[in-house]
Formats: sequence, structure tokens, C-alpha cells
Amino acid sequence: MEIPVIDFDKLDGEQRSEAMELLHQACEKWGFFMIENHGIDKELMEKVKQLVNQHYEESMKESFYESETAKSLENKNITSNADWESSFFIWHRPNSNINEFTNLSEDLRKTMDAYIDQLVKLAEKVSELMCENLGLEKGYIREAFSGTKGPSVGTKVAKYPRCPQPDLIRGLREHTDAGGIILLLQDDQVPGLEFFKDGQWVEIPPSKNNTIFINTGDQVEVLSNGKYKSVLHRVLADKNGSRLSIATFYNPAGDAIISPAPKLLYPNHFCFQDYLNLYASTKFADKGPRFESMKKMANGHQSLAI
Repeated sequence: MEIPVIDFDKLDGEQRSEAMELLHQACEKWGFFMIENHGIDKELMEKVKQLVNQHYEESMKESFYESETAKSLENKNITSNADWESSFFIWHRPNSNINEFTNLSEDLRKTMDAYIDQLVKLAEKVSELMCENLGLEKGYIREAFSGTKGPSVGTKVAKYPRCPQPDLIRGLREHTDAGGIILLLQDDQVPGLEFFKDGQWVEIPPSKNNTIFINTGDQVEVLSNGKYKSVLHRVLADKNGSRLSIATFYNPAGDAIISPAPKLLYPNHFCFQDYLNLYASTKFADKGPRFESMKKMANGHQSLAI
């Protein structure tokens, strides 16, 4: 399968409608896609990857191979509730905890902060484009995610180390993401990420030229009333390579109240006879305005003007 690739350069030209339709299909039929020409400084992206890999080698690798997970695999008695990953999670918005990670170099902390500043703008842009395709107000997703302090943004920094017995364990078990929009900066050499589509696992190739890989989480599915779905995915362990994953989550605030956008809901709790009465005079018209009229009627507005 050819994974959808959205070229953001096309959003400002004559091919905008084509790019927007591709994005809509990617969100509706796939739940994941890649972005080219996203505008994030690629030297900054390279530096983030280089510093994270350096930090893993210096501060995480040895302890991972001494962990219970590694020892269990060595003895071939691994359980099904373990993952072959070495990771940590940083919060950025609304409050950052990056300075609490005292073992991170100052260079890595500053570089990560600069990268996230640019990435949040991209996440907001993607959310606005989704809203446009769904027929919602431009800032609907951002506002729905905001709660009292604005959307929540955090990054899971992970390495999936070389695994001596990849048939016995997953790098990361099958799951959908709980949050909103996930923006992934991943390894450019080592594969392993897979998404489930149309009854089969689709391999996501390493990200060449610093493309950003995006998938939608459970809250986008809820907000879109099921139009845009979150998708099952996993990471396979690899015998030959150590895979890098820097996944940033643009999520609702903890106190955000989530529900389907009213504009996307079908009318409900109406009397079928009322629908038939309206249908008699609008049978050959588009059903959309008819549904909107039934929504108004169900909400206590008696006007059925179309």
C-alpha cells in the first residue's frame, strides 16, 4: 500500500483542493499519513535525533540491557505484557518539566524546546486543516482541546534497541493512541512501525528527508463523530537495528470536556412521522439541509424551513 503523502507546499497554490482532498481521505480511510515540506527546520530535526541517540548511548543503553525485561528475554520466559523499548516522557504544554530531567544535556533540552516550538505550530496547522475538511470552524479542535490552560503537548522519546530474539517480544504492543494528533519524528534507517489497515499490517518505512509521520488518536475520532478514526499500530522488535522514535502528542488538556462536534452529529430523538412530513416536500433535494432541519426540530425549534 502506498501511504498518503501530503505536500504542504501545495496548500498555497493551484493544487490546494487536491492536497486537501488527499488529506481528508488520509484521515478518513487511513488514520495516518506523512507530511513533506512541513516548514520545520531540518537542521534542528537532525540535531534532535543526534542528541537523543547520544543520550541513549551514554545514559540509557546499559541500564536497559540490565533490566528485568532484557533478562527475562535472555531466559526465554518473557511475558506478554512487556515491550522491548527504552523510553522517557517529557511534558511541554501547558507546563514544561524538561528541566527536571537532570541527566539530559543542556544542549538537548534547548534543542528539544526549539523543535517543539515549531512542531506545535505544525500541529495547530494540521488541526485547522482537519477542521476545514470537516466543515468546522478553523479553531474548533484547538478550542475543544484547550480546557482551562490550553492543549496538552508531550513527547515520548523512545529507542527500540537491537533485540536478540524479536520473535518473542514486541517493541511496542498493539494499541491506538488515547489523545489527539500525534507527530512522529522517526528513524531514517531502521524500520519496525506498522499500522493495521483493511485487515493487514502495513509497514511504515523509515522517514527519509525528515518527513513527519502523523496519526490521529481516539479523541479526534470522538470529536469527528467517527469520521476520522484512530488506528491500531505496533512496533516490531528488530535483531539488526536500534530504532529511534520521537513522538509528540498534541492532546486535549486533562480537564477538557470531549464530545462529538454538534455540527457533525446526525439528528436524533425525532419522530419519524415528522421526518416523513418534511421528506414529502424535499424528497428530490439534498438530504443535508433536511437533517439540519430535523436537528433544530429535535432541539425544540419548530421551524423546518429549508
